[in-house]
Amino acid sequence: MSTDTPYRGTAADFVPRPRHATVLLRGGIVYLLLVVGALLTVAPLVLSALTSIKTPEQFVTGSPLALPNPVTGQNFDTVLHQGLGRAVLVTALMTAFITGGQLITSILAAYAFARTEFPGRDVLFWIYLGTMMVPSMVTLIPLYLMFAKLGWLNTFWALILPFVFASPYAIFLLRQYFRSIPSELLGAARLDGANTLDILVHVVVPMSRPILATLTLITVVTQWNNFMWPLVASSGRTWQVLTVSTATLQTEYNAQWTLVMAATTLAIVPLVLLFIVFQRQLLRSIAWTGLK
Repeated sequence: MSTDTPYRGTAADFVPRPRHATVLLRGGIVYLLLVVGALLTVAPLVLSALTSIKTPEQFVTGSPLALPNPVTGQNFDTVLHQGLGRAVLVTALMTAFITGGQLITSILAAYAFARTEFPGRDVLFWIYLGTMMVPSMVTLIPLYLMFAKLGWLNTFWALILPFVFASPYAIFLLRQYFRSIPSELLGAARLDGANTLDILVHVVVPMSRPILATLTLITVVTQWNNFMWPLVASSGRTWQVLTVSTATLQTEYNAQWTLVMAATTLAIVPLVLLFIVFQRQLLRSIAWTGLK
């Protein structure tokens, strides 16, 4: 009688494993889809940039994808002298004030909701978060009437005040991140004599750089592309933002696509540069979100 113990494998040993060629094929399909998606995303930006450095004659007679010969900067000079340069400065100033205000107020509010105890904290948080369900168009007319009575229409304050304070999304995003910070670390800082503000400034904020970079990028892109409220709140060119100015140029220079694309390129370039600066922090934030 044999004393050998019969092999009893697990269920996983009997599951057929994909062959190496199948794995390579799947990987190739995934990368192909990613490349196609990237091309579809980048193609409009490339087309806009190419058109902006062509003369109207080159655009009309040649292929839209043909390289400009010669390259011209006349389109940018024209749109900048038509008020777009001022609109860029106004938009940059508006975006900087709103982003700074939202970051400061969102950090304070999110830390209060995440790490302090007070009556009705969770109820207040969910009520405030519920305001995300209210469409922005619902508040457009009340905001307009309010600023009209205050006499603040066509001023810089009308552009920034409705958005400069913490948004529900920003508070929710930071609150979730702050709750993931170990309580032992904050307790150790408190034992060393740090007060709440010291802990927030010297411990919580430095540890939250990835999520703050992500929030900064989201806020800048949102406010840079804001169109409806600046269109309603400011008439004339004094406090006209970039999106409104570009729409006005498109109306004034109907079918002159080289000028329109020059304005569009000027609007896109700062956002691309901002993404390049913050891409490392953005990827770290995405990785943290995926792990959580």
